[in-house]
Amino acid sequence: MPTVLIIDDNPAVATALELLFSLHDIDAVAAQSPEQGLARLRGGGIDLVVQDMNFHVDTTSGEEGIALFHAIRAQEPDLPVILLTAWTHLESAVDLVKAGAADYLGKPWDDRRLLATVNNLLELSEARRELARHRSGERRRRDALSRGHDLRGVVYADPASERLLSLACQVARSELPVLVTGPNGSGKEKVAEIVHANSMAKDGPFVALNCGALPGELIEAELFGAEAGAYTGAGKAREGKFEAADGGTLFLDEIGNLPAAGQMKLLRVLETGRFARLGGNRERQVRVRVVSATNADLAVMIRDGRFREDLYYRLNAVELKLLPLADRPDDILPLARHFLPAGKQLSADAGRALLRHGWPGNVRELRNVVQRAALLSAGDVIAGDALGLPASPAAPSTTVPAADEPDRAAIEAALARHGGVLAQAAQELGLSRQALYRRLDRLGIRRD
Repeated sequence: MPTVLIIDDNPAVATALELLFSLHDIDAVAAQSPEQGLARLRGGGIDLVVQDMNFHVDTTSGEEGIALFHAIRAQEPDLPVILLTAWTHLESAVDLVKAGAADYLGKPWDDRRLLATVNNLLELSEARRELARHRSGERRRRDALSRGHDLRGVVYADPASERLLSLACQVARSELPVLVTGPNGSGKEKVAEIVHANSMAKDGPFVALNCGALPGELIEAELFGAEAGAYTGAGKAREGKFEAADGGTLFLDEIGNLPAAGQMKLLRVLETGRFARLGGNRERQVRVRVVSATNADLAVMIRDGRFREDLYYRLNAVELKLLPLADRPDDILPLARHFLPAGKQLSADAGRALLRHGWPGNVRELRNVVQRAALLSAGDVIAGDALGLPASPAAPSTTVPAADEPDRAAIEAALARHGGVLAQAAQELGLSRQALYRRLDRLGIRRD
């Protein structure tokens, strides 16, 4: 059972509250002075405090109640405190609510309102503890992942990124081909580097080729090499990427741009490990782990006859799917701080602006925005307007009025239930992710 500490020097009040709480499965203990209350609090096991605002030694000003509240906050910063006050101390109670008190109720109190407030706060406290346990577990998993694997300096905090990196390290030990999918700028090559760095071939070469950066007639020569005279301008024999990657990993970015002839040859290499240079007949044997990547929908390309289905299944023994940066929002601020030059920092409004932006260019766009702002900002603190991001669009006229939006308790409870994942909390609350960001800002709720 949750435990409430009652601090009130009136035995009748304390007894009435203890009885009320016990009838509703809430354990309660009473203290008759601020000193006794603080001593009981130090003993631990208290989930909520209900404190009077005035005591016999201070019957008019409420100063002892104010001092008690601040002593509780100093001892237990996150413990919810409800104030019981006479109308003469209402102004002081309002000031304490601004300072962090959970609520205040006048004497005599309304039982139903008091019980509703206490139950909501106890539920929220448990949700916060669960969130803290979840966050602690996440930190332990991240630490274990970093200690046991080479993550190539990747910066992340979002649970979705942790799951992806964990899977990448897990599949790295096999020799199966890996297909990395995700939008442009999301970090697909970094994932390929992590697969290589944790593979059995980590001491071998890591060779990358962007299949979309070369004309179709040159891609085959880049992949498989070419003999002298194989094509116009080929004055001497040259080694291809497969030969260069022998004993290591070959990363093929934008694999969807590989022409039909190259797709056929690549399929044969994946099946046999053998190929011939362009313009040559001698077959060469290599042992290469292929990691490919694309931002295209290969299933659509297969349906349209632009990509071989058999090659797709060869490349896609394991798929690592990178989400857009906007769908892993907990990565945004850690990445932004990582991209800042030494001595520079983000202001609070800059952090909010970064979280509101949709990031169509993903991590690449974030890096460019932050580094440009750092270059153009004269001081050490980067203001929100220095980022050059478009202002958040005005809310449409059909937006639910603020008064009907979920309150602080509902939002924090939803965040706790979903482990701080904003997208899931927003869905539960019936808000868009951007609307939830705005609500967090208005209420002053820190996302961490």
